[in-house]
Amino acid sequence: MTTMPVSGVTPFPDLDDGDAADLVVRNAKIHTGDPERPAATAMAVRDGRITALGDEATATRHVGPRTRVVDALGRRIVPGLNDSHLHVIRGGLNYVLELRWDGVPSLRQALAMLREQAGRTPKGQWIRVVGGWTAEQFAERRMPTVAELNAAAPDTPVFVLHLYQSALMNRAAVRAAGYTRDTPDPRGGQIVRGRDGEPTGVLLAAPSALILYSTLAAAPTLGEEDRKTSTRHFLRELNRFGLTSAVDAAGGFQSFPENYRTVTELARAGELSLRIAYHLFPQTAGQELDDLRRWIETVRPDEGDEWLRLNGAGENLTWAAADFENFSEPRPELAAGYEAEFEKAVRLLMENGWGFRLHATYDETIRRDLAVFEKLTADGLFPSGNRWLFDHAETVSPRSLERIATLGGSIGVQNRMSFQGRAFVDRYGAEAAERTPPVTEMLERGLPVAAGTDATRVSSYNPWVALHWLVTGRTVGDLCLYPPDRLVSREKALEMYTRGGARMTGEGEVKGLLRTGFLADFAVLSHDYFAVHGDDIPHIESVLTVVGGRLVYAAAEYEGLDEVVPPVSPSWSPVAHFGGYQATPPPGITGARQADRLAEAVAASEQHRQWRVARGFAPENAPQVFDPCFVL
Repeated sequence: MTTMPVSGVTPFPDLDDGDAADLVVRNAKIHTGDPERPAATAMAVRDGRITALGDEATATRHVGPRTRVVDALGRRIVPGLNDSHLHVIRGGLNYVLELRWDGVPSLRQALAMLREQAGRTPKGQWIRVVGGWTAEQFAERRMPTVAELNAAAPDTPVFVLHLYQSALMNRAAVRAAGYTRDTPDPRGGQIVRGRDGEPTGVLLAAPSALILYSTLAAAPTLGEEDRKTSTRHFLRELNRFGLTSAVDAAGGFQSFPENYRTVTELARAGELSLRIAYHLFPQTAGQELDDLRRWIETVRPDEGDEWLRLNGAGENLTWAAADFENFSEPRPELAAGYEAEFEKAVRLLMENGWGFRLHATYDETIRRDLAVFEKLTADGLFPSGNRWLFDHAETVSPRSLERIATLGGSIGVQNRMSFQGRAFVDRYGAEAAERTPPVTEMLERGLPVAAGTDATRVSSYNPWVALHWLVTGRTVGDLCLYPPDRLVSREKALEMYTRGGARMTGEGEVKGLLRTGFLADFAVLSHDYFAVHGDDIPHIESVLTVVGGRLVYAAAEYEGLDEVVPPVSPSWSPVAHFGGYQATPPPGITGARQADRLAEAVAASEQHRQWRVARGFAPENAPQVFDPCFVL
């Protein structure tokens, strides 16, 4: 057997090698997500699918001479996580170029990372901090200043994106981007200027983030081979947190087919470690219908395989119908009459069997879109069986939820409030924030709801930060947003992150839970999600991630069992030196939580003693130990 050290497991007698499992995992606490069999302790995998699930005797009957046997060491196993809204393709193309502040606990540390990276970044390249952080996470509770960026990197261009709200640029970046006193403000954005009229280095989304993204697009990009390496490392980073699937939500500056070429080539070579279902997003205002018609004639949803497949259009269909989600600015008023072109786009998709997803932050947008769908019901286009959903839906109303359900829609929610909750409260008040978004109301109405992050340019790609938000109702800055009755149970939150995503791609019968015949996608966790304190949830990682029976990520006791990926390239990459998400020790190992855990251990010890007494393994009255050191 090819295995990590495991005692007591031998090949099953007379088992034909053609019937033996490729992989057997034993000694586990398996949460299957399957109401018919919610728990198990072992499973067997062959040809990428689960062939046996149950107790150890059930699984080990599938052990042959070449079966890899992995001892889970009593750890918790969950179905592979599926981020239903992740900009994974764009994120992969840029990952190794970015300095990630995700998880960094202080601004002091963040600036030290920036200063160190400036010393190794070659001339002509930029330092980019692009999403995954907020000032609320820092001990200092503030953003860096332009002066601090200039001091940390006087000669290297630095671009720091903060949520959908703003970006900071040092002097070198302002020059590299070509901004001068004569550069006009783009529509929906502002170049902040000093009294002398010169750009200060601050860009504001007012309210459109296009100024932020178009500036970032001016930075150098990677060559094709480095894009492949970058994407493979990004997927490995996602595997680190137990992600086995993601739905790519496309986005601005992500053109088809050129920006999809890298994942397509990796899929063709069998080098994807994450299953991707992708969307197509028209890039040019006024050309949206032409793009959609061309795609409909070229590809169809669900074409592809279990690793790479088209899922539909969106998250924009027409640019005029998209609102913006900068909660530091007032809600944008969309143009009157956008419905005419929007209706044409929706009709075109529905008549050709295409599903779609729509970026809609505010109920005002959702109501206008629903009116278009309701008009199309006269032609039998709603509900029609095509998969469609609203993304984000932070301020969706109860009445709109009813209309979405009637029209056969779904909702994708993301933890943008983890990062933007404070800005929302400051603008709209704590009472309004209590149902932003109204996740429990969505679930109570029976709507299909899938969870995700909307990473990488705002939220972090760490799914456990999103699960923490769903379960505790708290931001990364520990602001409590929701009362207890609006929190989601750990089981339901995990279901939204597993089965929820599978439903959104029409794959609910092959993945999203652990069941015989389903894809063998699962994660062995560093800490038990169902047992740890809520504050510890964001610190969970996977120690072994399996996708289709392949060991794609391995750490801790399993280090070295996973597949080899090429070294990070270019060598000066921030990822090569700092990695991605900056893990910090779970709060549960310090202070009051440490005392809580000791109390839990004492309670467990007493329960164990009582169990032994009840079975006659120990005397009912334990002997008293006399220690004169404790006699007063």
